[in-house]
Amino acid sequence: MVWPGLMALAVAAAAISCGTLTRTVMAPPHIPGAEYIGTAACADCHEELVAAFRTADHARLQASGANALQTGCESCHGPGSLHSDSGGEMGTILNPKQDSSICLDCHLNTRAEFMQVSHHPLGENGLHCGDCHDPHQGSAHRSGGFARVSANEGCLECHPSQRGPHVFEHEAVREGCTACHRPHGSVNANLLTERNAVLCLKCHFQQQTGGGQVFIGGINHTLFLPRGTCWSAGCHEAVHGSQVNSSLRY
Repeated sequence: MVWPGLMALAVAAAAISCGTLTRTVMAPPHIPGAEYIGTAACADCHEELVAAFRTADHARLQASGANALQTGCESCHGPGSLHSDSGGEMGTILNPKQDSSICLDCHLNTRAEFMQVSHHPLGENGLHCGDCHDPHQGSAHRSGGFARVSANEGCLECHPSQRGPHVFEHEAVREGCTACHRPHGSVNANLLTERNAVLCLKCHFQQQTGGGQVFIGGINHTLFLPRGTCWSAGCHEAVHGSQVNSSLRY
């Protein structure tokens, strides 16, 4: 019979494709009636943006020669012939600052993160990827990439109450907001990387005595830990910093 042979071939092909595919292949954006004209045409009106794009993280994705026709500006904004012919009329080109799905078509892992129970309100209240990321020049992280202090600036623009200065600073803040929070989404409340006291205990050493007691910072926490999270149990409420208490109690 032919069927067993065909089935074996199909299974083998699926195994090979799944085992060898190392990247996601995305279809370029589509705008009805528009054609790709290349990044050079964009520079006629957007000279500064095109020049600065050489420094952008996304510039590494740009191909050269004939392969570059559907990359560069048009890989995110779509084919630009209608936009060019209309003299830059709005609505003739895709705008990621208004539609974050353009970014998420490539960043599939990030799309999944925004589907978590706790997530930043992307697409809600006017929040878009461009509010935190700059695709056109330099690091895609507007607030300074991996520099820890400056990386917080992007978060603090919307969360100024966490900025301080605090008389008693939580040292974790120096590590950056992402030391405790996932910026896109998390299964834990408040975008936290871990739930409950587990998050705090990653940094705060605990010592267990022979009697089953748990000491943290030299203080017996045996009865405190079952109450809930360290900040919701009425103990360390000033998570980011306190003006009056070195234990971040108020």
